[in-house]
Amino acid sequence: MSNQKQAEEAMVSNNDTGHEEKEVSNDESGFSLKSVLWHGGSVYDAWFSCSSNQVAQVLLTLPYSFSQMGMLSGIILQIFYGFLGSWTAYLISVLYVEYRSRKEKENVSFKNHVIQWFEVLDGLLGPTWKAVGLAFNCTFLMFGSVIQLIACASNIYYIDDKFDKRTWTYIFGACCATTVFIPSFHNYRMWSFLGLGMTTYTAWYMTVASLVHGQVEGVVHSGPTKAVLYFTGATNILYTFGGHAVTVEIMHAMWKPKKFKCIYLLATLYVFTLTLPSAAATYWAFGDQLLTHSNAFSLLPRTPWRDAAVILMLIHQFITFGFACTPLYFVWEKVIGMHDTKSILLRALSRLPVVIPIWFFAIIFPFFGPINSAVGALLVSFTVYIIPALAHMLTYRSASARQIFDIGAAVRTEDLLSRPFCAESSPGITNLSSMIALYANDVLCRVALGRDFSGGGEYDRHGFQKMLDNFQALLGGFSLGDYFPSMEFVHSLTGMKLKLQYTIN
Repeated sequence: MSNQKQAEEAMVSNNDTGHEEKEVSNDESGFSLKSVLWHGGSVYDAWFSCSSNQVAQVLLTLPYSFSQMGMLSGIILQIFYGFLGSWTAYLISVLYVEYRSRKEKENVSFKNHVIQWFEVLDGLLGPTWKAVGLAFNCTFLMFGSVIQLIACASNIYYIDDKFDKRTWTYIFGACCATTVFIPSFHNYRMWSFLGLGMTTYTAWYMTVASLVHGQVEGVVHSGPTKAVLYFTGATNILYTFGGHAVTVEIMHAMWKPKKFKCIYLLATLYVFTLTLPSAAATYWAFGDQLLTHSNAFSLLPRTPWRDAAVILMLIHQFITFGFACTPLYFVWEKVIGMHDTKSILLRALSRLPVVIPIWFFAIIFPFFGPINSAVGALLVSFTVYIIPALAHMLTYRSASARQIFDIGAAVRTEDLLSRPFCAESSPGITNLSSMIALYANDVLCRVALGRDFSGGGEYDRHGFQKMLDNFQALLGGFSLGDYFPSMEFVHSLTGMKLKLQYTIN
């Protein structure tokens, strides 16, 4: 964390340049349907992606976990794993910023390249960590994709049992294979929004339906009864908050990745409003019957509301399948040299070898309960919690790495204390905008150049403040040539071209 702040300054400006070109072009053409539904990268897009990715089939199996662990343990472990997962997601974001800043100092461009977690580990800790991160992440994402296909077949069976579950797996495997046409996480704007809305409906349907149904006759809440059942339920909850395998890809898709810090925490807080009421209400209504019914749909009475929830969950599982497979697509594209290809069709064709084995595994393993437990116990533990924590500690283990942050913090604190921010210390009207700009420039100059340019001293003598004021005015002003390149000659008539040349030189 020591050099995170300074790394952000170096990284964000370059990152914004690439992404904001696309953002500005969208603004120029107005709110086109394509830009609204297809091109994402804002803070809200990242929040929707994180929230939607955390809750999928586990929403229907959490009541089963409560029956294994008991109400109190289920609630406590959800909150514990949720906050612990948010903390490790924050550590991953810090390491991403550190890695990217180092690479951009080496003039490495990521214009057509998506940074992934194993590359961050490779850049910061070496090839051994890259291999470990790649193995755990790919295995976790592969089984996560398998689980989504199996879950689709399990859920649709409650509406239409004409086909067996394996046949439904064939059908949904073909449907989910269409995710190869979604280029990257930039293009999940509409899908993540719809996915979160669908899980929200399902969660509150489970809550309301359970409360309306009431407790079954002779309901018993005996959990926990066995240690094996207790830890099986705990691993399922662990898996619920294990969406970190795609954190780096979601962060890279943002226009301003530095704003990711608290997004995962905010997403987790929203997820709590879905998982806690639905699991608690369903367990309250059906008790130990859930021990033999791992899917909550099997106990809730069939109504149009339940059928709607089943259909919405099927669509959401298609979206979650895409979330889990897209990082695998990226890895495979890099292996075969297709990652920089701009043709969506060629990239889609190159991704098919990733989908086919997942489809095959889903067919031969028709039950996702044991897979959930195995993935939660082993893969999520390392991928989500152990590896990010160890990577962060090793990256910042040296005194020099920590010292950079200490120097930066001292500079900011010293300058803050020396600046008269209180209105009482300055008579008359205080220009707050100018004062904040002066403070920001002083901090930047102290860190970059080892000296400040305070007002009244060298700051004024060198014309540094005037240059920045002119630059900001030109940067935020209207430029006709940006909208109509053929009219760029107008800049010479208005004097804007002369001002640009004067400011730059």
